[in-house]
Amino acid sequence: MSEAEILFEVKDGLGIMTLNRPKALNSLSHGMILEMERVMPEWEKDPAVKAVIVRGAGDRAFCAGGDVAGLYREMRDNPSGTTRRDFFRDEYIVNRRIYRFAKPWISFIDGIDMGGGVGLSVHGSHSVATEKFLFAMPETTIGLFPDVGGGYFLSRLPGALGTFLALTSHRLKAADALWAKIVQVYVPSARLNDLQAALAAADLAGPDANRKVDKILGGFAEDPGQPTLPAMMQDIDRCFSAESLPEIVAKLKKHGGEWADKQLAALMKLSPISMAITLEQLKRCANRSFEDTMTIEYRMSQRCMQKGHDFFEGVRALLIEKDQKPKWNPATIEGVTRELVEEHFKPVSNDLFFG
Repeated sequence: MSEAEILFEVKDGLGIMTLNRPKALNSLSHGMILEMERVMPEWEKDPAVKAVIVRGAGDRAFCAGGDVAGLYREMRDNPSGTTRRDFFRDEYIVNRRIYRFAKPWISFIDGIDMGGGVGLSVHGSHSVATEKFLFAMPETTIGLFPDVGGGYFLSRLPGALGTFLALTSHRLKAADALWAKIVQVYVPSARLNDLQAALAAADLAGPDANRKVDKILGGFAEDPGQPTLPAMMQDIDRCFSAESLPEIVAKLKKHGGEWADKQLAALMKLSPISMAITLEQLKRCANRSFEDTMTIEYRMSQRCMQKGHDFFEGVRALLIEKDQKPKWNPATIEGVTRELVEEHFKPVSNDLFFG
């Protein structure tokens, strides 16, 4: 890993973490994750660091996700390699560190925030969205599932919204993410540096540091405009609160109309097994701890990393060869058996447990 892929700086009492792969939309490499794992405990203990701010380099993305193309290349070129195991394990350890971080963890999301990037932002104490903000959990498009704690935060969104976002990869802008409480505040991009300076100048000592950050952010908050989700929620709840994929499809067909037809068309393009395990993931994680969720997701990830899984076909079709014609197996929702779903939730030899 080039050292320049991620930058760390302690300045005016703030730990500034900058994801520095702008040409790759700041997607996370394994090396970047390992560097986070090295630095985060140091900053958490360091009295000179009163809060952490995470930013993305460039003007397009906070973080567009994990470097899944690298996982594909390892499967193809080095089948005995360990990155497919270690990447997820180390990434989930970082996600858990963020969730339990003892100081304010503030993400400045000035652009795309998807997949692994959401794992860096949504579990922290504060997320700031700008006019460039664009959220999605698009894992089902490549035969994966919304990991990095997706089972935890998506299952806790209003109504069936989490299921809708997880299955369809629907994108949200700042107003909708704020309404759904995926982010805490909207601040225009041009004011982020001033916000950082205000945080640097503030006294964030003591047990009420997060409340102090709330007050500072509130002073910079602006109105992102009207959200679109409230008008959709009745339809989302009606169609996506079903117990199974066939039921969701049936409800969408019965609902009819432009909105339902659009969702049906989106679902028919996705990996059937990916959608099925995602639905099961959200059910299992709805009332589980964050740590239990990460154990469940690690088991799922390792099943998805096995040769021949839809994940590698999805990455090939969408990101490597870019023919946009993945050949899913099973090819239909009806072809997904309960046994195939259950395989994704069985313990693995190097299970991820948190003491």
